[in-house]
Amino acid sequence: MRLIAIRLSLRLLAWLPLPVNHALGGVIGWLFYLIPNNVKNTTLVNLSLCMPGLTNSEKKKLARRSLIETGKSATEMGAVWFWGGQKILGKVRSVQNPKLLQDAMDQGKGVILLTPHLGCWEISGLYQTSQYPITSLYRPPRMQKLEEIIREARERTGATLVPTSTTGVKALFTALAKKETIGILPDQDPGGDGGIFVPFFGMPANTIKLASRLTQKTGAPVLLLYAERLTHGHGYVIHYHKPGKDIYSTDLTVSATAMNRSVEACIRALPSQYQWSYKRFKRRPSGESSPYDLSE
Repeated sequence: MRLIAIRLSLRLLAWLPLPVNHALGGVIGWLFYLIPNNVKNTTLVNLSLCMPGLTNSEKKKLARRSLIETGKSATEMGAVWFWGGQKILGKVRSVQNPKLLQDAMDQGKGVILLTPHLGCWEISGLYQTSQYPITSLYRPPRMQKLEEIIREARERTGATLVPTSTTGVKALFTALAKKETIGILPDQDPGGDGGIFVPFFGMPANTIKLASRLTQKTGAPVLLLYAERLTHGHGYVIHYHKPGKDIYSTDLTVSATAMNRSVEACIRALPSQYQWSYKRFKRRPSGESSPYDLSE
């Protein structure tokens, strides 16, 4: 029953023009800011940890803008997942630094694309698929039926999704060997043995090791990719960025740290559109407690 409600809601949202869709999402995000809730609390905790130089007024203002964008990211899923590929990609208004991608592909080793939870990351994947074949690593949701919706939506333009498992990692190596692109979310807690604690905005954060190991073993170049959400539902701008050179270090700690610094640079360019509501620091080094415990 819950899945039916989700599918119906997304279908209804897909009927709305993007300006109306984003306006509705903005209202939802505004309500999340006004009403006490865990999403707001997590956002404020993360901003306090990552942006300590902000005044209390500046922090609240950024939290409000972030939650409004979070609302938009929720409602736009109807359009992103259910519109035809040509229709949704028609909302991409421009591409910044496209030559970076072409230059990386010309090396003939495939390309590792790091797509943080910034702007509309779903659009990032769809756009990349329209340029080159892409194999993306993803974590299947707990609801199996919801996974079917997600896979169908993301793969409808030609992408290949692989799970966070040994099989999925092998598929990434295969794609790079075929000189294709692969997509990884660099700012998600990989859990267990998949991560290493390195600084993220000055805070130790369990950070994925896979991206560093892939480039070490294959020599594939790395780029960061995100889709900026324009105001008033006017569409999206695709951004490609080069990471810091240390990401290619053979020292895993140095490489992972450089990756986080590169992600930070993208976020600082568009701080209101980052997913500050994600509990990025919930998993702590031994002996440390979660910073979210006191806010819940």
